[in-house]
Amino acid sequence: MNLQVGIIMGSQSDLPIMAEAAQMLEELGVNYELTVVSAHRTPQRMIDYAQSARERGIKVIVAGAGGAAHLPGMVASMTSLPVIGVPIKSSNSIDGWDSILSILQMPGGIPVATVALNGGKNAGILAASIVGAFDARVGENLDAYKNTLKEKVEESAALIEAKGWKEILKK
Repeated sequence: MNLQVGIIMGSQSDLPIMAEAAQMLEELGVNYELTVVSAHRTPQRMIDYAQSARERGIKVIVAGAGGAAHLPGMVASMTSLPVIGVPIKSSNSIDGWDSILSILQMPGGIPVATVALNGGKNAGILAASIVGAFDARVGENLDAYKNTLKEKVEESAALIEAKGWKEILKK
């Protein structure tokens, strides 16, 4: 398998959110791997993962974490690959703000692209967009996906215009 994206998370409790990234990558035809790598509980595993990612064929890393959310930034500090951070509202989270700020407020020189809180789906799409910039097949799949989004909006607009908003809200 020609790996293109690595999806990592701080714990298995992050899986429901990070699975959304995997599902989008599958839909867009992007090969990926998915595993648990904790910045705090398995720091050597995190270092090994980040430092070996390029040689294993990874082009982009999607890293999700809740609470203090150090995983995306620490991984970004150990690789020159693009890292997309997914802040996750976890059981020990302060409404998700701790995760958001831990990922978003990186020091100069260590960028982490950050999606919205619990934004696994968008992280998958962003990772596919990065891969698609260099892989025509993935780029075409993204174009098709975005076209379906456009069609859904146009269908909704036509329905509202035909029936009126009050009629639609009655249902």
